Amino acid sequence: MSIRLLPLTALTVLLTACLSVAPPDPVTIQFLNVSDWHAQLDPLTVGSGTTQRTVGGAATLSAYFKQDRAANPNTLTLTGGDAYGGSPPLSSFFNEVPAIEAMNVMGFDADTFGNHNFDRGIQGLQPLIDRAKFQYVSANLENLEANLTKVKRYQIFTVGGVKVAVIGITNPEAPTLVAPGALGTLRVTDPVAAATQARLMAQAEGARVFVVIAHLGVTGRDPVTQAHTGPLIDFAKSVNGFDVIFGDHTNEQFSATINGALVIENLSKGATYSKVNVTVDRSTGQVTERINTFIEPVTTGVTPDPAVEQVLSTYRTQLAQQLDRKIGVATEVFARGSNIERLREVALGNLITDALRARYGTQLAIQNGGSIRSALPSSYTPQDKSLRRPAPGYQPGPPYDIVAGDVYSVLPFGNTAVTRTVTGSQLYAALENSVSALPGASGRFLQISGFSFTYDVSRPVGSRIVSVTLDSGAPVLRDATTYTLALSDFTNAGGDEYTMFADGQGVSREPDAQVVLEYIQQRGTITPATGTRIRAVGGS
Repeated sequence: MSIRLLPLTALTVLLTACLSVAPPDPVTIQFLNVSDWHAQLDPLTVGSGTTQRTVGGAATLSAYFKQDRAANPNTLTLTGGDAYGGSPPLSSFFNEVPAIEAMNVMGFDADTFGNHNFDRGIQGLQPLIDRAKFQYVSANLENLEANLTKVKRYQIFTVGGVKVAVIGITNPEAPTLVAPGALGTLRVTDPVAAATQARLMAQAEGARVFVVIAHLGVTGRDPVTQAHTGPLIDFAKSVNGFDVIFGDHTNEQFSATINGALVIENLSKGATYSKVNVTVDRSTGQVTERINTFIEPVTTGVTPDPAVEQVLSTYRTQLAQQLDRKIGVATEVFARGSNIERLREVALGNLITDALRARYGTQLAIQNGGSIRSALPSSYTPQDKSLRRPAPGYQPGPPYDIVAGDVYSVLPFGNTAVTRTVTGSQLYAALENSVSALPGASGRFLQISGFSFTYDVSRPVGSRIVSVTLDSGAPVLRDATTYTLALSDFTNAGGDEYTMFADGQGVSREPDAQVVLEYIQQRGTITPATGTRIRAVGGS
């Protein structure tokens, strides 16, 4: 047997060809992200006058997403918790199933848990997880397997030949923002440690790009430097090795590079979404470029996705039969938004608490600002276009026609009114909790009826209440004198850290939305008004 040797010149050519194989082209991975969507299945009306426009809604967002994916198929669509909960009736009246079904059609790939995902407890959450065609991830939930199934700490997707790890983070204060016991035996652990560990595990599995979807938000600015502050910023400063961190929870539009990561938060309810392009060198796995663009999904910019509309049509028909009926007239809009109901007295808070107090004849009534989820009239879309509504497509106002669906949009949680007695000492403790987060916004901030109070935010937390006075003019003292009070079962059970009420007292009444609805019906016409129920004094 003889061995045939290649001529030296042929061998040289062959070796040169092998060594000169071109490296793989870079790939651009596109991430689409919405924040704090809250099942805003219908479009929102934003702006006023000549700048008024409708934005978002499930079918509109889906159409935009389809265009973006057509331009770049290497796409992941993500959100960071609270995609439902505190939802308009089109979702909340059907146990949030319409939100999940819409998200499936819209093409979401992964979501995590925010506090509102637990509004119906883990027993209400699991059926939604089961129905989802996307992956739920949360790295910082301890006892996860004992409470929820089909949930991972992270998910690795292969996109354009690159392994991308998506790691979920739940907000640590979630247990205090929902009804006690809603998380079962889940415990929310430190986000930084959990995300760091998940990243190392994903890296060991070959992931090269690392993305966090976190239910953490921007909450304010440093008074001296004007730099943005909040849990999202703190998290980004404390972790290493991440490429993109998507925030959520606080309705802030933010984009910046922090500690090597592109950090982003969108306006809530789909008023904006992010389109992030991340370029990856496939030969090294290194990210070479990251660009974020905020998109306002104006409804006139696309044809709404008919597949989403078809999913929602049956629910719309059922809902119209229950909630399209006119119940009254508002002389102006009762405003809500930009956290005003979590910072100060608002007319909508006065309306709700006045309704509770009138219904049950109590001396006092309170309602946490976080339970108020929409203006009045709301974004609810009755089928009767002859109604006077703030939204395009209806007759102009003011005045505006209010329908039953508006009230259930304002108060979507299905909370039940409770009546009880409280001491002056308990009331002071509750009011201290109410103003404890100021000057920052917090859902614990109380709207009130039957009394007024003054506070001084320059005082230490826990000592800010200056005075409390009944409508009669009589002072309320920090003593054992008792007063009758109407409030929600959420607050009475200790939600939003109102632990002073979690003493087993209280008589359950009707749903709070039903009380407000019938209050509006009885009056016929309502006018927004504020006075001096809640007043800042001193160094505030």
